[in-house]
Amino acid sequence: MLTINMVSKADMVQGQGVLSAHDEQVRLVREELSDRFIVAENSRSTCDITHYHTINPEFLFGLPFAKHKGTAVGYVHFLPETLENSIHLPRFMKRAFYWYVLRFYKSMDYLVTVNPYFIERLEAYGVDRRKVSYIPNFVSSEQFYPIRDKEGLRKKYQLDPEKFTVLCVGQLQKRKGVLEFLEIARSMPQMQFLWAGDFAFGKISDGYEEIKKAVANPPENVRFLGLIERSRMNEIYNLADVMFLPSYEELFPMTILESMNCGVPILLRDLPIYEDILFDYYLRADDNEGFMGCLTRLSADRGYYQAASEKSMEGHIFYSREHVAKMWRCFYEAVAVKEKNINPKLADLPRLV
Repeated sequence: MLTINMVSKADMVQGQGVLSAHDEQVRLVREELSDRFIVAENSRSTCDITHYHTINPEFLFGLPFAKHKGTAVGYVHFLPETLENSIHLPRFMKRAFYWYVLRFYKSMDYLVTVNPYFIERLEAYGVDRRKVSYIPNFVSSEQFYPIRDKEGLRKKYQLDPEKFTVLCVGQLQKRKGVLEFLEIARSMPQMQFLWAGDFAFGKISDGYEEIKKAVANPPENVRFLGLIERSRMNEIYNLADVMFLPSYEELFPMTILESMNCGVPILLRDLPIYEDILFDYYLRADDNEGFMGCLTRLSADRGYYQAASEKSMEGHIFYSREHVAKMWRCFYEAVAVKEKNINPKLADLPRLV
């Protein structure tokens, strides 16, 4: 049996996708790969593989110990450009932090990114692409699934059961499109809009003061739900007729997979980063006018809505537990013997036709 030490401090910041991704991945390996791997968390013992889910400084300092008899794997959840519009730091601190992020990644024996788009970006930063693998996120169907009684659920949350309901789940940051979300809601009073999420990084969140002021005085048809416990998030997704994420920058949001599990249509900004991971499982637009047109059609055209919902469920099946577990098995087994080129391919996940 091979041993894997899952190392993380993602729980230091609640409500972020890194924590959700960590919890799902650890559970997946424990339950699906237990015939081959023994999983520990934040262990002080040397293991065959040490898998770093976060980039805390103490992990970098302890890296020589982990690599003495084992192999180090790093999870790439962000790059300097994805942090640029997430946190606001003085220039000298930003430069130092970005240098540290890349130093951490370059110190790993292998890296895993949840979006193939970032393999080239890592290579541009000087990382050997042969040590970077793409393995997508996945979400448990036991935690996220459709709830049939939407009317009763909306009454529970004191919402109008008849109104078309638009949901966004994400941190309150400028890059997430919070201000655009509010502008669209203001222009569509016939619908109700919900935002689940908070300032994960407090006052250093980009746009903190502007967003805080806007959130304090939202349009009448908008409710900010704040940070929701993960155990309640299935209900939140099922309140919605559509999951709308107007974000300008993403990697592979767990919120998209969670919404797909619930059969909720997905509406996103048309970003290149989604093309190789979401295919035609989602609706897209470039600007507020396009988003409003899509929301209007979803609310009025039952056939269009049904087709969008079915596409979302296809996305859920595509990123199933079994397929992603297969990729992790191949990856960890190759890492354990220190193969020089490890790349489970997207082709390992057969498309639905």
